[in-house]
Amino acid sequence: MRLDQRWPAMVLGAASIAAGVAALALTRRRSDLPIPVQPGGPALADVLDAVAEPVLLVEGVTVTLANRAATTVMGAQIVGQDVREAIPHPAAAELLSDLDLGGDGAPVELKGLGPLNQRWQMRVNAIGGGRRLVHLIDQTESHAAERMRVDFVANASHELRTPLAAVRGFIETLEDAGDDAETRARFLSIMGAEALRMQRLVEDLISLSRIEAEKYRLPSDEVDMVDLAEDVHAELVAAGAGRGRDVILSLDADVPKVIGDRAQLSQVMHNLVSNAMKYGREGTPVEIALRRTGAGVRFAISDQGEGIPAKHIPRLTQRFYRVDTGRSRSLGGTGLGLAIVKHIVERHRGRLQITSEVGIGTTVAVVLPTP
Repeated sequence: MRLDQRWPAMVLGAASIAAGVAALALTRRRSDLPIPVQPGGPALADVLDAVAEPVLLVEGVTVTLANRAATTVMGAQIVGQDVREAIPHPAAAELLSDLDLGGDGAPVELKGLGPLNQRWQMRVNAIGGGRRLVHLIDQTESHAAERMRVDFVANASHELRTPLAAVRGFIETLEDAGDDAETRARFLSIMGAEALRMQRLVEDLISLSRIEAEKYRLPSDEVDMVDLAEDVHAELVAAGAGRGRDVILSLDADVPKVIGDRAQLSQVMHNLVSNAMKYGREGTPVEIALRRTGAGVRFAISDQGEGIPAKHIPRLTQRFYRVDTGRSRSLGGTGLGLAIVKHIVERHRGRLQITSEVGIGTTVAVVLPTP
């Protein structure tokens, strides 16, 4: 289930937790009597500790009880502290200063508690006797997913806008070119290349969307990786263009089969070999190595190119990330190839390893588990 589909259930679950704890903590007629605990039942502190997210019990503006999750995030010193100091946020302070709160306060979005990138939603429930229950709901993953979606749409729009603008510009130029056949042919060739680039980008976007939709559904077919590598090699050699004949195979004889999706694993191998052919030096070998390992099956694609500086390697699988933007686009790259590879490998519960040495070359390896 996707995060955005789980979120309503998470919110309802949080509300149920708050209501349940509030019922345990409710005093008779809003008096200042101690919070009653049913004979033989668990102590309120134990009940709050069972809640996975931070929960504070506040009397007036003083924190009188904090569960384990809350002290982990904010420290044990918050018990006995002014809640506005424990949660130092302007919007939270305004809500927590309202001692006349008779119902549930509006949720407040917070950041700055715990790690810098942590995001919280604070909910406050009045439970009588001047007591309130403060519940912090972790929204870090939800915020990161939304940020990723916004960035993805912005990047995809930019990638499509660039070739589209070029095509429109050349169309306008051709309208003024008259009968100049040479200019018309040159511009039409550029327009064709830009249209092909847009087509590849759209195809990669569709492919990435389909792979993400299947991410949590494990493959169930047996795939012979030796047979797959030989088929990919044969396709590249038969194409007879580019660097297909530079591709060489290095295969172990006893490589076991893996459980996987043959079409997706073929896509991984084609993407990695295509990158190696683009960025390796002309006339140097591109090796497909297939080995049996203790962890399963490892296939690696190696080139002899310029290599990649170490600072770029952690970001190579991000969508639209390029080490050299101009060169990547000139070679027909969409910036999605390694993102697609990463998602396919994750679906197969495998590992992706990228090693590179500037001036020597790059190796991208995938380790897949065996049955």
